[in-house]
Amino acid sequence: MRTTLTLDEDVAERLKAEMHRSGETFKDTVNQCLRRGLEAPRPEDLARPFRVEPRSLGLRPGVQLDDVAGLLDTLDGPARR
Repeated sequence: MRTTLTLDEDVAERLKAEMHRSGETFKDTVNQCLRRGLEAPRPEDLARPFRVEPRSLGLRPGVQLDDVAGLLDTLDGPARR
């Protein structure tokens, strides 16, 4: 397909630099860059919702989480001090 395209100066310079780097024609360079851009994943496709899976802590009956010293004594024994 033949079409006229107006490029911003910075885009034209980057295309020319890529053309010289790759040794490809301007047409091939533009087509390759457009393909890469169109095939690139979109930000909304990359951002997956964060989900937390609740799990049991597996604490023993009678263990109180609001008594840190008692919790350490229960889990590590009194020799921890």
